[in-house]
Amino acid sequence: MNKLIIALFLPSFLMAQDAFKMQKKTVASTLSTTLDINPLIKGTLQVPESNDAVPLVIMITGSGPNDRNGNSMMTRNDSHKQLAAALLENSIATYRYDKRSFTLVKERKPTDDISFDDFVLDAQAVVTHFATDDRFDKLFIAGHSQGSLVGMLALDESVDGFISLAGAADSIDKVIIEQLAAQAPGLDKQAAVIFEKMKKQDSLVSNVSPVLMSIAGPGIQPFMKSWMVYEPANLIASIEQPIMIVNGTRDRQVSVAQAKKLHAAQPSSQLVIIEGMDHLFKKVSDDDVMAAKSYVDPSFPVHEELIDAMVKFIKSE
Repeated sequence: MNKLIIALFLPSFLMAQDAFKMQKKTVASTLSTTLDINPLIKGTLQVPESNDAVPLVIMITGSGPNDRNGNSMMTRNDSHKQLAAALLENSIATYRYDKRSFTLVKERKPTDDISFDDFVLDAQAVVTHFATDDRFDKLFIAGHSQGSLVGMLALDESVDGFISLAGAADSIDKVIIEQLAAQAPGLDKQAAVIFEKMKKQDSLVSNVSPVLMSIAGPGIQPFMKSWMVYEPANLIASIEQPIMIVNGTRDRQVSVAQAKKLHAAQPSSQLVIIEGMDHLFKKVSDDDVMAAKSYVDPSFPVHEELIDAMVKFIKSE
């Protein structure tokens, strides 16, 4: 199922470099509570010690079978865990949860029937769960990558603000074609033909190149079709809540151009471009080989400018 999509978005060169200083750990572990909203939504709630209501950020992870910490079966970077810890230190509560694809894979249950809309239903269930919780005075959604689109679709009147972290403006088929054009010229044209056929016919597209099976093979096509129907730039234009759009200059998966396109679609949004931040919120060097290690080495720190920008946005709304 969609667990194979992650192969497209990972740099192909994961090599070693000197580890950066370990991200500052969260305060007392007693502030972290395991909270399962239903059998498919299993997460962690972190609430700062306070006598007053505090803001809550619902964190939605990106593509692939990712857990609440931002990790997949193949990677460990702890990006969401570290970001939650940083927000907690600034008196901001967070709820982060495993994607249902991760939960089902972990439980050795089939995932072939998952659609993109299932992720939206899960996010909506999380929003509903916290909407009337008086421990929190404001509710925000922070969606990362694929989670940015999920977050847009999960917004309702109970949400006070939206943060897009490395979210695309174009539909996923266009994003993939753009990535292939840059990384594997020629494959982009093959993928474009397959995606166009997927849009026009009900039956599965056959004769897919082996190198495109993980993103356009028959097994993944139903999920991709459910994802391709959404154009994030069109959706963000109708959002009425305050919006912050964030992207890093070292993001090799979602370009700064995508963030600027989202901002152009919703000019009232706040656009934050962070120098030296990669797709996983990490502060990395200019060396591509070294920067790639952030996908598998959790010692890379979350970029301090991201933390500052999020805290300022959340506390100003």
